[in-house]
Amino acid sequence: MTEVAEAELLILAHMPRFAAREEPLAACVDRVLAEDVAAERDQPPFDRVTMDGIAVMFREWQQGRRTFTVVGTQPAGAPPLLVSAPDQCVEVMTGTVLPIGTDTVIPVERITRTGAAAGIAADATVKANQFVHRRASDRTAGSLVLRAGTRLGPPEIAVLAGAGRASVRVTELPRVAVISTGDELVDAGKPIAAHQIRSTNDRAIEASLARHRLGVVTRARLRDDANALAVAIDRLDTELDALVLSGGVSMGQFDFVPSVLEELGARLVLHRIEQRPGRPMWFGVSARGKPIFALPGNPVSTLVCVTRYLLPALRTAMGFAPTSPELVELAAPVDGSPTLTYFVPVTLSSSDRGTVLAQPHLTNTSGDFVALAGTDGFVELAAKRGTYPAGTVARLFRW
Repeated sequence: MTEVAEAELLILAHMPRFAAREEPLAACVDRVLAEDVAAERDQPPFDRVTMDGIAVMFREWQQGRRTFTVVGTQPAGAPPLLVSAPDQCVEVMTGTVLPIGTDTVIPVERITRTGAAAGIAADATVKANQFVHRRASDRTAGSLVLRAGTRLGPPEIAVLAGAGRASVRVTELPRVAVISTGDELVDAGKPIAAHQIRSTNDRAIEASLARHRLGVVTRARLRDDANALAVAIDRLDTELDALVLSGGVSMGQFDFVPSVLEELGARLVLHRIEQRPGRPMWFGVSARGKPIFALPGNPVSTLVCVTRYLLPALRTAMGFAPTSPELVELAAPVDGSPTLTYFVPVTLSSSDRGTVLAQPHLTNTSGDFVALAGTDGFVELAAKRGTYPAGTVARLFRW
């Protein structure tokens, strides 16, 4: 048996590093950056106006001048105009370059125009350099703006565009085989007998990988036949980057998966984890060096193991930068599991103090996948005799 923390470390230590490729920005949303990116130019690249108004030399206002002559309007995207006399000013708008010979912007609300004359209100407050975003005050040319391992969301895509990058190197999405095993499984929409059940685990795994954009899934459904399993698993291992199996990993008469993987030359890293649910989980590496996750067949166990182990493992293999654990407080007491780490589904809310609260939603059994609908994830509770009181701080794993 393997403890949860040890299992996590073992899995991460045996994950490969997936390859990277250059992709256009439109294809990079939610992908992981595979290179450091530097600023193309100073940011901002010029002294930038941040308020509609007039640009003046602060010294003139400080010395008592309250009326300036407007000598032009500074358009966005045009070279800076020149103020050549101390009593002159230029009409400016937010985002334009600061005209040469000026250093301060006075808002339009504090100005009265009479022809070319711009008078400043007597009660106006003016400070040196106000409403001017100075060149290179954000970043200097060549400085680091994004590190490899960053997940690319809307702000990061904007940073890449600002750095002049029309394309960038990102980690390739791994090709993942999602394999459900069991003669009893029937896909949605197909005729089903009274003694059969719908196949749900493959759909849940596929949805999880799609939601987190951690892989391109090929689904397969295999019967409880050792020879057929061996042929299909060997083929998928040849073609794809990672294998995720569901079912057939316990100790029943038809649980062929561990022995089939052994016959195919896979190296066992761990089998059975001290946890509830999901104890029978198997993890190893194929003869070709591909990671193999063989998960329990019960739906709750499958989704818990996917979230607790598979998703972090794929993030590591894709080069994601490490993140801090997310902590929450239990909103209600939970009876502990005396010998096993306990994964408890929860829904989230917040207290009046802004604390994230986790309301337990216990399932009827590890087959009660319907009870997971509407939950946000699960908390991890260490083995304990007795009850975890409300207010207990626990680590959260989101679906």
